[in-house]
Amino acid sequence: MDLIIENETQLRAAAQQLLQYAQTHKVFVLYGEMGAGKTTLITHLCACLGVQGHTSSPTFAIVNEYHTAQNTVFHFDFYRLKNQVEALDLGYEEYFYSGAYCFIEWPEKIPDLLPSNYLKIQINVQDNNLRILTVSKIMGN
Repeated sequence: MDLIIENETQLRAAAQQLLQYAQTHKVFVLYGEMGAGKTTLITHLCACLGVQGHTSSPTFAIVNEYHTAQNTVFHFDFYRLKNQVEALDLGYEEYFYSGAYCFIEWPEKIPDLLPSNYLKIQINVQDNNLRILTVSKIMGN
């Protein structure tokens, strides 16, 4: 599935589409260059799930936790990890396999630790600031 985003106001509708498309997948893995809009998309995903209040990138904390009436949401930013061992030390498995929503920025830092099933979102920025979201369900074992 491809989604074309011309401006930030379209992200809310795109976030809703992604949640519907994901069905039972609760781990979302976001790829994209710095400034592509990963955190902004996650903010909209959180809003669609009912997260109240401010959401932000957990660049320094590595993970932020949000709560709604029905969901727990974990937002990861692995940009500052030096290696996968740091994610192991964080106890990533407890989060990824908790059944809670997990939104992961910079998953290329932990390629061997990703669960076998997740929603992959590649954000590509075009010259005119148009964003193309290429979305696929990854289903392993």
